[in-house]
Amino acid sequence: MAGDLQELRVKRISYEAESINSYELVLPAGGELAPFTAGSHIDLHLKNGMIRSYSLVNDQSERHRYVIAVNKDAAGRGGSSFVHDSFKAGDIVSVSMPRNNFSLREDAESSLLIAGGVGITPLVSMIRRLQELRRPWKLFYATRARRAAAFLGELSAVGSDAQVHLHFDDEHGGRPLNLAATVGDAPASAHLYCCGPVPMLEAFENATAGRPAGQIHVEYFQAKQAPAAEGGFEVRLARSNRTIAVEPGKTILNAVLDAGIMANYSCSEGVCGTCETRVIEGIPDHRDLFLSPEEQAANKTIMICCSGSKSGTLVLDL
Repeated sequence: MAGDLQELRVKRISYEAESINSYELVLPAGGELAPFTAGSHIDLHLKNGMIRSYSLVNDQSERHRYVIAVNKDAAGRGGSSFVHDSFKAGDIVSVSMPRNNFSLREDAESSLLIAGGVGITPLVSMIRRLQELRRPWKLFYATRARRAAAFLGELSAVGSDAQVHLHFDDEHGGRPLNLAATVGDAPASAHLYCCGPVPMLEAFENATAGRPAGQIHVEYFQAKQAPAAEGGFEVRLARSNRTIAVEPGKTILNAVLDAGIMANYSCSEGVCGTCETRVIEGIPDHRDLFLSPEEQAANKTIMICCSGSKSGTLVLDL
């Protein structure tokens, strides 16, 4: 796992919406934290052994705190429930340094931001930054119901009615936000951002398929497909001078860790980029959502937590 951990105190827990709490994290002795940019996330290393990524919602100019929001998802993998059920004000938690896989193009002529549910978190930070830069932006924020929408007060204080557009499914006959129409109305030069559940992200990618790839930005916190665990190949670790068989039922990461080899990892779903490893030889079977299609086609790196191998042997820089 990453060696960039710091111990932070939970200073404050606040109710933000139905099943969503925010958590303010500070240094126990006070002082400045490492800087971050809008769209960044941190990893919480939970006491139950899980590692979970959460976007920073506060203003990037704030150096004294990190603020995250966590939706207690009954259908999730248990991390959000653990945070909701066990975190108390005053607790000390292990937190990674901020990383940004969803960075804001500050020089864009305009920005269209689309959020679904708790996916609003990185976009709030982006909006604060765009306001500071006085750059044009619009937000479309969709949730199943008004009671499930977080940060409505902050959004109304920052943006006008012409900038903040809210969509609550139960107030529209159960119909979701029309992403095709929303995207279609955006200027050709706009940069478009989307963070939310997988179905929304897939619909967003379909709606933006005709736009320049460099202007489309998405952040997944959940895998679209199961990790490659078919096994039946071996990985040769160049730096460790070891060859390890990846057996059926195991991922490359599982096999490497079981062999006693240290490897950086976090989400275990191929969305955060922590486990990215250089490929020296062989053809990966990419299952991640971090690399672009062009990067996957180049086969220069692999996310070992979820991707497999199309060749009998994969030589990795580990």
